[in-house]
Amino acid sequence: MGANSKLFWILTAYFALLTVVYSVWAIFYNPQGTGIEPAGSVGLLLAAAASGLIAFYIGRTHKAQGGELPQDLTDANIDDGDPEQGFYSPWSWWPVTLAAGLAIIFLGVAVGPWLSLVGGPILLIALVGWVYEYYRGNFSR
Repeated sequence: MGANSKLFWILTAYFALLTVVYSVWAIFYNPQGTGIEPAGSVGLLLAAAASGLIAFYIGRTHKAQGGELPQDLTDANIDDGDPEQGFYSPWSWWPVTLAAGLAIIFLGVAVGPWLSLVGGPILLIALVGWVYEYYRGNFSR
């Protein structure tokens, strides 16, 4: 995390410098002579602000964790930074049903609201089915 924070601070400085260079260039080399070009200057300034916020957050998180992460150590293996992601059912059809319900609801926004009334119950049934799939049937606990 320490390396990430440093990289984002470098990116912040780069975007800030690029904002100044772009604004000066737009003022002096604009063929219409209208002055600063606001879209590019504001966009670059916001990119500098966003990368600065990310760098600040990562730096504070790195200080608060109290130790080094595996990606910050030079002698760490790839498997050292591999966390447990949780348990997911590889055979479950509920995510596909949930996606179909959401697709029907979003299609209802484009086609007509009546189609969203069809997709809503499918979405709710799929969501409840996915949450409670280990409470019924052969795989109940």
